[in-house]
Amino acid sequence: MADYVWGRYPVLEALRSRRRVHRIMIAQGPRDAGLTQVLDQARRVGVVVEPVARRRLDDISKGANHQGVVALVAPRQYAELDDILARAKERGEEPLVVVLDAIQDVQNLGSLIRTAEAVGAHGVVIPEHRAAGLTPAVDKTSAGAVEFVPVARVTNITRTLDDLKKRGLWCIGLEGGAKTRFDQANLKGPIALVVGGEAKGISRLAREHCDLLVNLPMRGHVGSLNAAVAGSIALYEIWRQRGWVMPAEAGVEGGEMEIGEIEGGEIEEGE
Repeated sequence: MADYVWGRYPVLEALRSRRRVHRIMIAQGPRDAGLTQVLDQARRVGVVVEPVARRRLDDISKGANHQGVVALVAPRQYAELDDILARAKERGEEPLVVVLDAIQDVQNLGSLIRTAEAVGAHGVVIPEHRAAGLTPAVDKTSAGAVEFVPVARVTNITRTLDDLKKRGLWCIGLEGGAKTRFDQANLKGPIALVVGGEAKGISRLAREHCDLLVNLPMRGHVGSLNAAVAGSIALYEIWRQRGWVMPAEAGVEGGEMEIGEIEGGEIEEGE
């Protein structure tokens, strides 16, 4: 049993992660710098590259924008909540867990995982039922970030929130009608940020299990923000309040990496 990952960023990050990549299928024909970079990384780690007709990639990805490359990979393994909290402990950081309450759109899920990775969150929690799971489309939208962020799938979000509270985390929910503005809350300690689904926001039970509800002020005529946008704004506020602390690993002190920049080259988002 195996999964597929498509798109240049997701395939490149799969090759760089600990996930097993069985082989790479690449469209026959001319190759630009982005595809060459994927090929170089595949050769570097000893993964077989198979040139195939573009139509085959279209069939595998069901017409998605595969950008000329598909990887056959080992099935994705969901993490446990303990794994996420252990990650924070290993880093010597206050835990930051993103709890997604019934996010159903794979684009929103991928975008939130991408932001979670960007700000150094230790993991993401999603419900097992009535919500999007980890699919190739999520891989693509997250630009490969899903390879580096543990994602736990739980049967009951409210029980998980109670568990997190017992472990010392402060559960903060994004709620449009909340009285406290998001930037006026203390977000420096161990935090579980709860982001609701696209249609109804945080469910009543999850809302009741939050320690604090915060809102993002709205000036214009639009009544609410996209779930991924709202969650991303809140995540960056948490990072801001934590002093924009960077990890101790090499390479982060020297400057910021621009979107699309990958180790001495660029990978275009289009074909």
